[in-house]
Amino acid sequence: MRKLVEKLIEKKKTVATMESCTGGGVSNAITNIEGASEILKYSAVTYSNEYKMKMGVSSEVIDKYSVYSRECSDEMSKNISLFAGSDYGIGITGKLNRVDINNPYGEDNVVFISIYEKENNKFYNEKIEATLGSRAENKELVINKIIEMMEDILK
Repeated sequence: MRKLVEKLIEKKKTVATMESCTGGGVSNAITNIEGASEILKYSAVTYSNEYKMKMGVSSEVIDKYSVYSRECSDEMSKNISLFAGSDYGIGITGKLNRVDINNPYGEDNVVFISIYEKENNKFYNEKIEATLGSRAENKELVINKIIEMMEDILK
């Protein structure tokens, strides 16, 4: 994460996050690095459908594709970027080691990551299986994938 934060500072680029299953893990990892305030514009943990919608995810997307979908992560990443005025928005949604009784649709142990690049109005997506032992290990897996994705985008 240190290299990523340094690269964002060097390029004068900013990020904002809307996280669900990672519970703020990405923004926590960013803020553990000195200088993070130069690149992190805003972070929201939207565990519930209600707050995803309050942050701009349309109920139609949730109803049609489920809260656990690429389409939902795309809405999360774009809306948080627009809300915060950041160069990149990161949206994460998925199920980690549990069934969600409020959202019975969507694959178990699958996480959808979307990174929105405002300058080019472009989405970068990954769907990863979160099948490691603990929630903490799966969160770390997701965070590492986001670092990898952002490093590729910033090349």
